[in-house]
Amino acid sequence: MNDAKLWGGETDKAIDNFPVSGQPVPAPVVHWLGRIKAAAARTNSDLGLLDQDLADRIAAAGDAIGRGEHDDQFPIDVFQTGSGTSTNMNTNEVIANLAGEGVHPNDHVNMGQSSNDVFPSAVHLAALDQTVHRLLPALDDLGFALQEKAEAFAGIVKAGRTHLMDAVPVTLGQEFGGYAAQIRLGAERVRGTLARVGQIPLGGTATGTGLNT
Repeated sequence: MNDAKLWGGETDKAIDNFPVSGQPVPAPVVHWLGRIKAAAARTNSDLGLLDQDLADRIAAAGDAIGRGEHDDQFPIDVFQTGSGTSTNMNTNEVIANLAGEGVHPNDHVNMGQSSNDVFPSAVHLAALDQTVHRLLPALDDLGFALQEKAEAFAGIVKAGRTHLMDAVPVTLGQEFGGYAAQIRLGAERVRGTLARVGQIPLGGTATGTGLNT
């Protein structure tokens, strides 16, 4: 292994097995995988299951991944095993190598976890994070801008359209007011999903029973 390559053999096999699209797993999902691994290490230490020194080093490595410091260490194609096993192992290997001597990717980094709960949790949390911090603010800004135009265009009269022909007059402001309302209602529908998106299967392990946690 050289400094430019922090992953191990399981990642290499996945690179060979899934040469599908050339698109890696999105960085926000990778960041949440790192955060989940860090949280798991701290929890396992609190429970007396993982040595404190190992937990501290694993958590520090996971936090670094969460900050986006090692995005280039996750080369596996987004189209891979359905459970995300390959990227989960990729994360375990990178964290183990970052954490240093004595850290095992399965026994320590992946302790009490399964790809079937870790990877979907990372996807949910990444979607929630991106929606709250990027999508919804953008929709709010767009709705506000359209409403401003609706007010600015309030005095501009134009022909309405229906059935592919001209209809009774409307104002351009009314049209833009409709656009603004559509965006506001769409944002409300998105907000209505957040509580469900925030429900994660972490702790369920392979089949949802929590076996080996």
